[in-house]
Amino acid sequence: MSIASKQAGKKANKASEKVKVSGVILVDKPKGMTSQQVVSKVKYLFKSPIHDSKKAGHTGTLDPMATGLLPICLGEATKYSHYQLDADKAYQATILLGSQTDTGDADGQVVTQASIPEFDDSLLATIAQQFLGAQQQTPPMYSALKKDGKKLYEYARAGIEVDRPSRDITIKAINLQMIDDTQINLTVTCTKGTYVRVLAEDIAKRLGTLGHLTALRRTQVGKFGVENAIVLSSLEENSLEERQSWLLPIDACINIDAELTLTEEQCVRVHMGQRLNVFNELTGNLKDYVASMVANQLSNNSSSDIDDNAITSSEVGADTEPDVPQLLEHEIPIDIRLLNEQGEFLGLGSVSLNGRLQPKKLIQR
Repeated sequence: MSIASKQAGKKANKASEKVKVSGVILVDKPKGMTSQQVVSKVKYLFKSPIHDSKKAGHTGTLDPMATGLLPICLGEATKYSHYQLDADKAYQATILLGSQTDTGDADGQVVTQASIPEFDDSLLATIAQQFLGAQQQTPPMYSALKKDGKKLYEYARAGIEVDRPSRDITIKAINLQMIDDTQINLTVTCTKGTYVRVLAEDIAKRLGTLGHLTALRRTQVGKFGVENAIVLSSLEENSLEERQSWLLPIDACINIDAELTLTEEQCVRVHMGQRLNVFNELTGNLKDYVASMVANQLSNNSSSDIDDNAITSSEVGADTEPDVPQLLEHEIPIDIRLLNEQGEFLGLGSVSLNGRLQPKKLIQR
């Protein structure tokens, strides 16, 4: 086959490729569906003869009983989903006192019961204060965490309880209000990995009784709020064009404001995986941001990998060799956004105070 024929074949194949659907959509998850079922439904709703929506994932599981905000990333946006996986989350929940279930919520079977002492909002406010701040929490058996390659809920369904290491969590805000003599309304903002079911059980124990969740709704994930989410049934009723109007940009999950605009030549080089020396462009607010993030890492005793090919002081125009601590500080990589000259988002790069820019997660257009 001639070169011309091969090129023509490649062009034909490219023309027949489907358009990859990329972006973030905020869905208000209905009760009774798993998070993965919602993802599968969204993938189906964004599929068409010319659109490919196979690549998709959510940014944090919600139990089937739970409702509320479920950000879903499609296509190239999945590369940045971890920013919302790691983000703080806020919930509203209802705790029913007097009984404990095997799952910690109303979907489970009641396994133990206890009397309910008298309480009021004043006592609840005192208890809420006791849960504020950093602490450790033991994950429930009915969870998707794995032990020896097997999910914990698989052990639980077989009647087997296994040891689970406690995890560090932080309760950043919490409010408890009395609904009636047997129910409490819980509002909480917490770090990733917090199980509200376990928190509810611990609150009930602090009251001197037992409890489990009868309702759970996620209202916030990082910067996203449930008020900006679309109900799944409404998304289904819309046309494909209307559904696409609900898509947020590919970089919507990224919580980084610092950015660097690259020239056309630099864009070509980073897409080839090459490092750049951007010392001269590392000025003003961008330099201040990088320096601030480096200082934060050092103050938190964060470890940084030092690259043998780091740009030396002679490459950035310094007259003298810096001492070792200064060199280490100037090699710490900090993530920033990369844009082209048209202002389009290219992806992320890691830049150091020595001016070295390493492409990190670039998108394909």
